[in-house]
Amino acid sequence: MTTPSLQANGTLAASRQTNTGNPDTVETRLWPDEHLWLYALMRSDPNVAPCFRFPDLISACVSHVFSQALPSARIFHYLRTQLIQRDPQTTRLREWMWRGQYALLLELQRDSQNRHPHPKFQLDQFTTTCVALSRLDDASGATVFRFARSNMAHRANAASPELCS
Repeated sequence: MTTPSLQANGTLAASRQTNTGNPDTVETRLWPDEHLWLYALMRSDPNVAPCFRFPDLISACVSHVFSQALPSARIFHYLRTQLIQRDPQTTRLREWMWRGQYALLLELQRDSQNRHPHPKFQLDQFTTTCVALSRLDDASGATVFRFARSNMAHRANAASPELCS
């Protein structure tokens, strides 16, 4: 099965699905600072019952940012003022996210703010920005865990709505 994947620079490319074997997740990349923060959250004491992993945490960050007013404006502002200041050759770390939140970021890639004459940003930059904004909003990670739980419940209900009736 061929699915969208990322090249080292964060651009989309077709590749064999080599992720966790779950067709509901999509490969993305994170910059090191944001990856370390999520890793710390994943290993933290509040992350219990269930213990959320990277797809849950990344997707929770995306959901959190998109739950706020003017998410596109916030994301593009961060990209153009903060992330743009980082070394573009920084190696990104490969992770996965849930397809529902990937769809939100895919829409950002198609946004007029990501077309000529504006600079073009890639999925790894959108993903990293959502994690960075979530960290700025709540460095404790409590908000990320709340959105991870909500996303999990939403996925479960969407997969088997008749079981919850």
